[in-house]
Amino acid sequence: MKFAMRKPSLKKRISARTSLKRQMVHRAGLKMPRGYGWVRNPKKYVYNKAYNKTSFDIFKLLKKLFK
Repeated sequence: MKFAMRKPSLKKRISARTSLKRQMVHRAGLKMPRGYGWVRNPKKYVYNKAYNKTSFDIFKLLKKLFK
């Protein structure tokens, strides 16, 4: 597990927002309510929960500093 700042990747940010899978789920109305990620994929939910607690995003840090 990583204990540091996440490296920003513009390519990954764009692809995550424009992926075909995301568009299909969104248009089909199959979205899960916020906080119900553990229902769809529990293993991924646990990993992401730990990852987000042990690392930080540079953009969120800058946002807090200049707010």
